[in-house]
Amino acid sequence: MESSIAKSKAIKGGAFIVEDQNAQDIYIPEDHNEEQGMFIDMAKDFVGKEWMPVKEEIEKQANQACEKLMDKAGEMGFLGSHIPAEYEGMELDTNTNTHILDVFGPMGSFNTTFAAHTGIGMLPVLYYGTEEQKKKYLPRLISGELKAAYCLTEPSSGSDALSAKTTAKLSDDGKDYIINGQKMWISNAGFANFFVLFAQIDGDKFTGFVVEGKPEGLTLGEEEAKLGIKGSSTRMVFFENMKVPVENLLGEIGKGHLIAFNALNMGRFKLGSMAMGGAKAIIDMATKYANERIQFKVPISSFGAIQYKLAEMTIRNFAVESAVYRVSDLLDRKIAELKDAGVPAGEAKRQAAEEYAIECSIIKVGGSESSDYAVDENVQIHGGIGFSEEAMAARAYRDNRITRIYEGTNEINRLLIVDMLLKKALKGQIDLTGPAWEVQKELKQMPSFDKIEGEFGHEIKAVEGFKKLILLVAGAATKKQMDGELNLKVEQQLLTYVSDMIISTYNAESLLLRVQKLEGKGSDKMNIYKAIMRTYFQDTKLKMDQLCMNAIPQLASGDIQKIFVMGVSRFNKYPLQNVIENRKEIAKSLIEANGYNLFR
Repeated sequence: MESSIAKSKAIKGGAFIVEDQNAQDIYIPEDHNEEQGMFIDMAKDFVGKEWMPVKEEIEKQANQACEKLMDKAGEMGFLGSHIPAEYEGMELDTNTNTHILDVFGPMGSFNTTFAAHTGIGMLPVLYYGTEEQKKKYLPRLISGELKAAYCLTEPSSGSDALSAKTTAKLSDDGKDYIINGQKMWISNAGFANFFVLFAQIDGDKFTGFVVEGKPEGLTLGEEEAKLGIKGSSTRMVFFENMKVPVENLLGEIGKGHLIAFNALNMGRFKLGSMAMGGAKAIIDMATKYANERIQFKVPISSFGAIQYKLAEMTIRNFAVESAVYRVSDLLDRKIAELKDAGVPAGEAKRQAAEEYAIECSIIKVGGSESSDYAVDENVQIHGGIGFSEEAMAARAYRDNRITRIYEGTNEINRLLIVDMLLKKALKGQIDLTGPAWEVQKELKQMPSFDKIEGEFGHEIKAVEGFKKLILLVAGAATKKQMDGELNLKVEQQLLTYVSDMIISTYNAESLLLRVQKLEGKGSDKMNIYKAIMRTYFQDTKLKMDQLCMNAIPQLASGDIQKIFVMGVSRFNKYPLQNVIENRKEIAKSLIEANGYNLFR
């Protein structure tokens, strides 16, 4: 199935810092066509008719409700919607799959089960399996006959996955690898009958394997008592002299890190997308309660403090949603490009996810933190009842907290964003040096007073300035490292500031592009979209000021520091907005609609 818009060449991953995209060249959720609308409706039916009736059973891990729902998802094709048709998948385009993830967002614990199976459970086989392994396992994973678990984390290796201690030793007859060790925090472990696991061959060759069923030597710990996602199965997995046939080795010996990292790229994108979709349901919940709850003889939705919360939840999520579909389309275009060049579908998907690993990390961080803000403020809006298990607010709060931890903690992802960007620059894949040097030269010149033209002129200029600030700070940091005055490997606070600048800029630009495209569609909600955009831009302008001022003293002193500070003032400009009235207008729209009334 092809996307609803004509394919044009995708910009390189990370190149958004030095290149611009045209609003007409991006995909926004409002672009969905009739066929995509059918899949959106199918997903809504699955949530409403299949998940809703059993969600309490899932929460209690009762009656095998989660496993049965996975079977139903298999019957409806959702477990293989992203898998090539040659392996019995539906092979929907990335944008359609993103719409499905968006709709699935509110399903709490089940999302962990679903994502672990369809992402890190299936993609390693699609990306790195032999043709025989793909044909043997993927159709059964698609149907739900096989249910996958991904065994990477160990008691002593979380973010530092390559320090794993689980071992794999070739048997004397050369037919099997003997696995010994343990894994922890393994989603789906309680009912999984297919495991992707990682072990060290000869003590230092980190390698992937696939295991079908529960062979002798594989045992499970008890279900973990968790803060949230209680309905998902999470257990330790132990291996004691477990035999794995040599043909079950996944990929190449010693190249397990490629499997782990590339599977996580798409997993991060999916997580952020589902978190964004879940936040819409939270905004619904918060708005409905605010309209129903009467205090001082009026609904609390009439109070300015509550309106601020409703509006801010919406502003943050709308920006993330804009970024999600922008990245979705980049992945879609890249896959199409590669397939046209003769690259097999599975390999095209892997290469596309690798190309946009920076953007996937941005979506993971942005989606998880925006939804975390929403679930927190939802509890606050609910007040005392929000702290009680009587309402769903407490469960949503608990369930969402894991999103900032798994698929790589947000701290790790922030560091990766900058690290991957600098590596691309060093490899010559992106030219950051030239634009950074131009920014340095501009600081020494008289400021220009270009006339701002067009309705979105201020926002276009602001994004241009945000990008110059990234180049200013990142360029100065890189130069100090090259001069031996700084070791970026240990400057995590500094790198986090740069990463937050990148994330904020990407979201702001994505939001602008979406609003520009919506203007061309003549939407009847343009006043709300523009209020969201202008409020977000003012907040981003202030955030960029703070991030730069925090970073600059570590990078420069004396006159150079003064020049950098002047540069921040020069590049970071955006006219003052009446954000109070903007938020009132956004909240009013939600309150009148009794829920999230933008695209869903």
